[in-house]
Amino acid sequence: MPRQAYAAIDLGTNNCRLLIARPAEQDFVVIDAFSRVVRLGEGLAQTGRLGEAAMDRAVGALAVCADKLRRRNVHLARSVATEACRRASNGGAFIERVRAETGIALDIISAQEEARLAVLGCHILLEDGIGPAVIFDIGGGSTELVLIEPGAPVPRILDWQSVPWGVVSLSETVGEEGRDAGERLARYQRMRGLVAEGFADFARRIAARQTPELRLLGTSGTVTTLAGLHLNLPHYDRSAVDGLIVPAGAMRTITTRLSTLSLAERRLLPCIGPERADLVVAGCAILEAILDLWPAPRLGIADRGIREGILRSLISAEVEGLQAQAALRRLARP
Repeated sequence: MPRQAYAAIDLGTNNCRLLIARPAEQDFVVIDAFSRVVRLGEGLAQTGRLGEAAMDRAVGALAVCADKLRRRNVHLARSVATEACRRASNGGAFIERVRAETGIALDIISAQEEARLAVLGCHILLEDGIGPAVIFDIGGGSTELVLIEPGAPVPRILDWQSVPWGVVSLSETVGEEGRDAGERLARYQRMRGLVAEGFADFARRIAARQTPELRLLGTSGTVTTLAGLHLNLPHYDRSAVDGLIVPAGAMRTITTRLSTLSLAERRLLPCIGPERADLVVAGCAILEAILDLWPAPRLGIADRGIREGILRSLISAEVEGLQAQAALRRLARP
């Protein structure tokens, strides 16, 4: 197996994330990582365009990524952009700006490819069981739901749906928070209603697939943050959260609590802080809608997703190519 460094960049509606890794047996070992909240989709719901300040923040983060790629002498990389760039009327122009200023060639991937990569990146954390399972990814601008039939080495996708509700797009669409707990709860219920409406077709399609062993796995800042709260962590700890299994009822208790807290109160909570305080309520509404349509008794938590899926795709494709070349050389021998 090749020992070079591989890299994956995921530019989402809210975050810019980088992983650099080297292959190790059947998996890979991370040698460098970077994550920054850039809020690329800020204001997109109102204007249909990426704002100048948001683009500046994203380019600044991508410049850091480009420097890491050079310093790590990365052999092969794939960089993707998701919902914000799919929706924005100036998404293409932004991609060209990124290429000109950082050298990074972003690929605006489809929602279907985004769902596939998320599944590829985290499915190994799914609980054992019989029958289909649901994997979901709550992003900044969209949420992907995937019904899978587990199997090695890659699960089969039975059905999927992407809806344009993520923590940023939903927060901006519903508007400002209320002045008291009652108004905040009403806003939360509006969020849940919008998301449930968006999920309705998928919910009807998969209803007949439900079995006594419902399994659910989530990857996103929402589920990892809530898992940190569930564990009462003083600060976020990936090693404690990635792979955790949490009772669904415990997650609902947390979402109910957060739905009526003020922004100032949420900022004081460990694992949320200032960066996530204004968006976490929308994430809670999306999560509760998912728990309604696929009422699994437990929720698996994954602090991994698209970047890991990209890395596995890059490494496996390279290995398969090398194996094919070796086979051709053997055939060519006299």
